[in-house]
Amino acid sequence: MTTSTAAAPATATATPGNDVTHSLSDMLLPVVRSPMLDLEEELFAYELVFYRQGAGTDADTTLPDGVLSGITDGAITRLVRGNRAFMRMPRSLLLEQTDVLAHTPRLGLIIDPFQVRDTAVVQRLQQLALRNCPLMLDLGSLDPAACEPHGPLEPLLRLARYVRIDAKALDDDTLAKRCKQLFERGLGVIAGNVDDHLTYGRCKDLPFQSIQGRYLLVPQQIEVPVLTPNRLSLLRLMSALQENNAGPVELGDIIRDDAVLSYKLLGCVNSAYFALPRQLKSIQQAAIFFGVSRMRNWINTMALSSMDDRPPELLRAALIRAHMCEKLAHGMSTEQQDMAFMAGLLSLLDTLLCAPMEFVLSHLPLAPEIREALVEERGPFAPLLGQIYAWETGDLQSAQILPQNIRKMAGAYYAATQWADQVYSFAEQRTH
Repeated sequence: MTTSTAAAPATATATPGNDVTHSLSDMLLPVVRSPMLDLEEELFAYELVFYRQGAGTDADTTLPDGVLSGITDGAITRLVRGNRAFMRMPRSLLLEQTDVLAHTPRLGLIIDPFQVRDTAVVQRLQQLALRNCPLMLDLGSLDPAACEPHGPLEPLLRLARYVRIDAKALDDDTLAKRCKQLFERGLGVIAGNVDDHLTYGRCKDLPFQSIQGRYLLVPQQIEVPVLTPNRLSLLRLMSALQENNAGPVELGDIIRDDAVLSYKLLGCVNSAYFALPRQLKSIQQAAIFFGVSRMRNWINTMALSSMDDRPPELLRAALIRAHMCEKLAHGMSTEQQDMAFMAGLLSLLDTLLCAPMEFVLSHLPLAPEIREALVEERGPFAPLLGQIYAWETGDLQSAQILPQNIRKMAGAYYAATQWADQVYSFAEQRTH
């Protein structure tokens, strides 16, 4: 895919009953961060994928400008939380502006096999390699049936620190052979296009540095779902929050006995990110300040994010969907915006709990509109979720997202990643 940038939030402010509002500078092109997880399901790196559809008719000019500004103003570093990240850089920037990479040592470049024929690019890549810029050679476009696919690419292989192969396109024997060959050269090997759990199962016993693909967001097929005691406890809490139209006092009572959850939640809302005018000392005060519906959503968010047996990037993805769905529901009533948030948050509940969606939702007294969106893909929130799914996969054209809405979604996505990272940083804390 092609490439661009995100913009940084200005100082955050909070108002009663509303989420943090970020004043975003112009975001020239839409971007999504695609995680690469190691074999322990921890983050190894992000790939930053920039969608050309948002660039307009002058994409050839807008694209390089957007990439450069995203690097220089720190927006890209904030988007990936300072973690290792890889991206494709337009040729014009690669030849003219690679000095900016010296200021972002954890930002690496993805290079393609066809670039071996571009002498100027190879020379620049040699300079970058000498400066310890991480280079990843993407071998996904190679013919899966080729006997010796890497021979002509030797000039690039000598420069690369990592290589990525298309796990979905290779049979078991070829996948194992190519992974071993590259691993024995001292290269970090990335399994790409791992979009289902069958392919993931083929990869996890091979010496891959990391695995990347849609498998992370896809529920596993389980014949007889079993909810562990911890997951049942989570569902009981979420159910109690939805029942009886609880007010501020009742919300405080529901989580009163969960000191850890209360501690993390209050720590989060009182953090500098939200810049509250005064410190909130109880769940009841927070519910009054933010509103009961918003606080109920946040308790659900913090409870889900505290699951310690699921990949952190999966939990972050659920938070990003929740925030995006709420922002895309702008123009609907406040009540519907709150429901949109829950629809986004629960859209990965089957994957998080390793059980079918209908089975999981049978334990929760949800509004019909939320259930319809998650199970039947209909109702007012289904189109919002559809746009988010398209955003995640980069399939913006088939989703028929209007050009004027792409910029709106770009802003919503960037704000959602910042919010999700902030909330999750409190959820994963261990109390002493």
